[in-house]
Amino acid sequence: MAKSLESEHPIKAYGYAAHDTSGTLSPVTFSRRVTGEKDVRFKVLYCGICHSDLHYAKNEWGVTTYPVIPGHEIVGVVTEVGSKVERFKVGDKVGVGCLVGSCRSCESCVSDCEQFCPKQILTYGVPNFDGTQAYGGYSDHMVSDEHFVLRWPENLPLDAGAPLLCAGITTYSPLRYFGLDKPGTKVGVVGLGGLGHVAVKMAKAFGAEVTVFSTTSSKKQEAIEGLKADHFIISKDEEQMKAATGTLDGIIDTVSGSHPIVPLLSALKPNGKLVLLGAPEKPLEVGAFSLIFGRKTVAGSAIGGVKETQEMLDFSAEHGITADVEVIPVDYVNTAMERLLKSDVRYRFVMDVANSLKAE
Repeated sequence: MAKSLESEHPIKAYGYAAHDTSGTLSPVTFSRRVTGEKDVRFKVLYCGICHSDLHYAKNEWGVTTYPVIPGHEIVGVVTEVGSKVERFKVGDKVGVGCLVGSCRSCESCVSDCEQFCPKQILTYGVPNFDGTQAYGGYSDHMVSDEHFVLRWPENLPLDAGAPLLCAGITTYSPLRYFGLDKPGTKVGVVGLGGLGHVAVKMAKAFGAEVTVFSTTSSKKQEAIEGLKADHFIISKDEEQMKAATGTLDGIIDTVSGSHPIVPLLSALKPNGKLVLLGAPEKPLEVGAFSLIFGRKTVAGSAIGGVKETQEMLDFSAEHGITADVEVIPVDYVNTAMERLLKSDVRYRFVMDVANSLKAE
């Protein structure tokens, strides 16, 4: 007989879980493993709400095992370390992002790309190596292998920095990998939401000239004045799109809804790259000649490895990069999810877990 959430492991924990496809989250008592010799246990202070959390809670990707405790933008303070932990001590500020495990021996792991490991363990919603379920940061505390714990820079705010553990690395990594991190590079960002606004900040910090693409003019002021983008283009305006032809070295496309990408390819210079971070449900429609003439590339990117995520946090601290956040109590999470579904947030929700999550 399967053990209950409370008896699966020895250490009692509290959190918020979804139990069915309604996605409604409610308080739950569960359990976490004892601190292993290479484990770091920490009190959760803040946890960001990612759109992936909403997808998982509602099983919109068809892979959810209930109950699910979401959360992979987790910041906290260390309360216990295992006997063989070398990099952390009690009292350290730390973070955990989208991964808590990998095989550590495959080609991807050896090259610091644990996000591509075929045996990766996501922070929640999948089985751990011991067969028990991984539970995320909508909880009072976390325990993770030291390898996947990140050192939190002293001058990086805990609340506004939390979303960087997903949105930050998801945008930083492709800018670096595809060579869009050089001063003077002309970079486009499609969509100005939770990912897009961080992409603009990252690209500007690298010294890029940034053009924001949006379907509506309502975000122009925020893009230009708030985020200091250099240009703003309404993607539905044919004249504006025509004027942008052949002007960009690369484009970071953060939009998850179905949208035409051929016009975006036209905005690229020869050898330009269009990098997809969103995951539209419908297959892409791309004519071969849109790529052949100009030797253009359509690529994708997903988060980053542990080493690169630490690099991103340090870079963000150095350049004053944070997400624009609305801090909420944990019991507001269902309202936040409803608002997230309507894009009614500028631009990320972050739960103040330490001050609002109370044991039932």
